[in-house]
Amino acid sequence: MAAKLFLHGVPDSPAIWRPLLAALDLGDTPVTVPALPGFTGPLPAGFAATKEAYADWAVGQAEALFAAHGPIDIVGHDWGALIAQRVAMLRPDLIRSWVVSNAVIDPDYRGHRIARIWNTPVLGEIFMALSRADKLAKGLAAQGMPADIAREEAEQWQNKDKRRAILKLYRSARGLSFEHDWARDLDRLPSNGALVWGANDPYVGLEVAERFAAATGVSLHIVEKAGHWAIAERPAEVAAALRTFWGALRRG
Repeated sequence: MAAKLFLHGVPDSPAIWRPLLAALDLGDTPVTVPALPGFTGPLPAGFAATKEAYADWAVGQAEALFAAHGPIDIVGHDWGALIAQRVAMLRPDLIRSWVVSNAVIDPDYRGHRIARIWNTPVLGEIFMALSRADKLAKGLAAQGMPADIAREEAEQWQNKDKRRAILKLYRSARGLSFEHDWARDLDRLPSNGALVWGANDPYVGLEVAERFAAATGVSLHIVEKAGHWAIAERPAEVAAALRTFWGALRRG
């Protein structure tokens, strides 16, 4: 089986993948689940924390996995989904397939309310300064994230570099607007892709996924009664969708 690269999003860490990886039970398959720079420790010296910097970093992760194991399956959630798609655009030679959950590079999407706050100088800094880990943990759990992972992610939130990195990342994307750059390269996205989407996502609505699937012809698996973190909320169903998708690639 092809090696796998899993990229998490915001405000998460690699912990968000644990339920899905357990459900997938990939055995001896090489799997890499890196933390976005600055998200679980200090920002590396000189790392710009822009969307381009994170995309270049992810290309490096994909190159290393490819060098050891050949073409890879890349899976991303939230910002990790956007970065995964960008990697597939920039280096399709590294990619056997891509799957993204609850975020896509879409020219018409304009970002959710919190993204717009983070994109706004001063207001974003105030939001970060007032954010409390305990409140974040309760909020994430209320939206379907397993409580133990929500507490772990909230603990990471106390890392000032992580909050700084998030502001830089969102501002490099004008909140979450890709119409003037990455969305112009959608024709470079390999066809071996799929979407897995929590139907009740309050941040990136199902209509975004449906629009993208209709425009590109990629498959869309809708996870009913799940929200933005469907990968952790309904891991068995997501794992089944991934196994079906990867199995079809082998048969093809």
